[in-house]
Amino acid sequence: MTQKLLRNVLFSFPQVIGFTRRAVSTWRFPADPSTSATTLGIHVFHCPDEVGIVAKLSECIAVRGGNILNVDVFVPENKQFYCRSEFVFDPIRWPRAEMDGDFFKLSKMFNAMKSIVRVPDFDPKYKIAVLASKQDHCLVDLLHAWQDGRLPVDITRVISNHDRGPNTHVIRFLERHGIPYHYLCTAPTNKRESEILNLVQHTDFLVLARYMQILSGNFLENYGKDIINIHHGLLPSFKGGNPARQAFDAGVKLIGATSHFVTEELDAGPIIEQMVERVSHRDNLRSFVQKSENLEKQCLEKAIKSYCELRVQPYEKIKTVVF
Repeated sequence: MTQKLLRNVLFSFPQVIGFTRRAVSTWRFPADPSTSATTLGIHVFHCPDEVGIVAKLSECIAVRGGNILNVDVFVPENKQFYCRSEFVFDPIRWPRAEMDGDFFKLSKMFNAMKSIVRVPDFDPKYKIAVLASKQDHCLVDLLHAWQDGRLPVDITRVISNHDRGPNTHVIRFLERHGIPYHYLCTAPTNKRESEILNLVQHTDFLVLARYMQILSGNFLENYGKDIINIHHGLLPSFKGGNPARQAFDAGVKLIGATSHFVTEELDAGPIIEQMVERVSHRDNLRSFVQKSENLEKQCLEKAIKSYCELRVQPYEKIKTVVF
């Protein structure tokens, strides 16, 4: 009896296996609706705080088939709502014109002071002009960052109050890439600001890559757009000529760099990025200066990148929210 039962089970077992294999081989998982949502969008929002903003923001994106990757929110004591969102979407299902309209409705709903959307793959790169003086380190770093695609900008021109010779590294680079170089000799009584304004009128923002001239309030008002500056972190302790030498002789242990927006008050605009590094008794003046200049380059590049990625929002006049 036992052998007969075992034989019946063995004979029936291949049929069970065969049924199982056929069932698995014909199974199809449902299509993933998010597989076509691969285009990145960025949205920044500033409005009075109230309940339900994030929910409505999520709904605005979800009903169009988009998927939120991350949301950064900051609500300070003054009850202002600051937000930056990254999401992916299908441009066919959600055309750009409709996207702008949807976010505009959201901004009206919450009386927003700022609502900006950017699609890096489709939107034009930011057009910038770079102003520089004699020192090359920040200017050269920006040019190579642009060439390598590390910055989502188009450098339209370089303006300087220093006359660089035709065979210098900077001039050869600019000529090779078709970027104009404008030498404008400045004087204490003539900063050539009207000429600079004419050259930069079609830019989205300006970058001062160690431009050793103070821009007047009249220039800032007439330009009317953001200007990003960089300076070493040896101020205000070491003013005047050769601050690196002064700091080195004083035996400082920390050096740094600050990137900020330009205002009428010298080097006192809202801060975008700051970096520091330790120095020691083992540093000589050359290594001390190299570390300081490297910080300036890194700090300026990161500030520009953060700005282009809509990570920087003004906050309380003299501060910034940097997501």
